[in-house]
Amino acid sequence: MVNFVLVAGAWLGAWAWDEVVPELRAGGHTAHPLTLSGLADKQGTAAGQQTHVQDILDEVERLDLRDVVLVGHSYSGIPVGQAADRLGERLTRVVFVDSNVPADRESFVSAWPDGRDMVEASIAENGGFWAPLAAADYEGQGLTEEQIGRIVAGSTPHPGATLTEPAVLTRPLGELPAVYVKCLLDGDEPNEDVVELLTAERWRLVEMDTGHWPMFSQPRELARVLLEAAAR
Repeated sequence: MVNFVLVAGAWLGAWAWDEVVPELRAGGHTAHPLTLSGLADKQGTAAGQQTHVQDILDEVERLDLRDVVLVGHSYSGIPVGQAADRLGERLTRVVFVDSNVPADRESFVSAWPDGRDMVEASIAENGGFWAPLAAADYEGQGLTEEQIGRIVAGSTPHPGATLTEPAVLTRPLGELPAVYVKCLLDGDEPNEDVVELLTAERWRLVEMDTGHWPMFSQPRELARVLLEAAAR
């Protein structure tokens, strides 16, 4: 049995994993979806990037979890990767779901040069928060209208400081036991930094024929990928 800790990407909370959690628990494991500070039911809480890293570490400590599989989707790959770096023997594996990965002293926006101006402008215009996407932004990602409606209705503004503050790593990310899940409707190839990490002995690539939000578009298939990652 392993203990999954599930962290969704920007604008989302623990609720994003509602259709994945039962599949993991049916496989005989525990699953703990986590809402990061400043999002969903934790709106109003001040948050920087290290706040989000600490949210994850605190959840593992609070529940006294061992044999942990940390799962980070999209933006959350950045705090999840840093938390995995600090979990030591508690960590079994980290799974990055179509996500960013942390680089020491680099931020979310510095790793996304094409979108940096757009993100920073949104933060400046929305009181320090990155505004959620509109329904049209989810087209072409394998989602039904109902699924898009759920995402849009549940999304909350994302704390801007978590996107502009730098990551802090204590060792090379390639030393972690990791699986990277590439969602092919969001691009055929991982980013260059992920491609380099996939040359590491302990990293492995898995592809899914769906879009950037597989916990909504293909929750059972994503759960199967996570269960296989935990078993290796």
